[in-house]
Amino acid sequence: MDDYWQRKKNLEKEGRKLYDQQIFRDWCKGCGICVSFCPRQVYQMDEFNKPVVVNADDCIGCRFCVFHCPDFAITIIRRFSDRRKKADHK
Repeated sequence: MDDYWQRKKNLEKEGRKLYDQQIFRDWCKGCGICVSFCPRQVYQMDEFNKPVVVNADDCIGCRFCVFHCPDFAITIIRRFSDRRKKADHK
């Protein structure tokens, strides 16, 4: 079993889901709303006053950052989605 399926299987046993955060820095004006609204402190501001992901695995997928971003500069995607199928992954 490859790493992808083993990790996915272990996370499912734990009842945990992981999410990837994508920040479109060219769209972001650095307002800090995403940092303020995140309940798990996934983001922090960098030296350019733009958000960066610092605790990616702490994201719970609530998408508060996505819904409150005035610039539509953040996307949250579930990691290990079921779109990637493999016949022998059981």
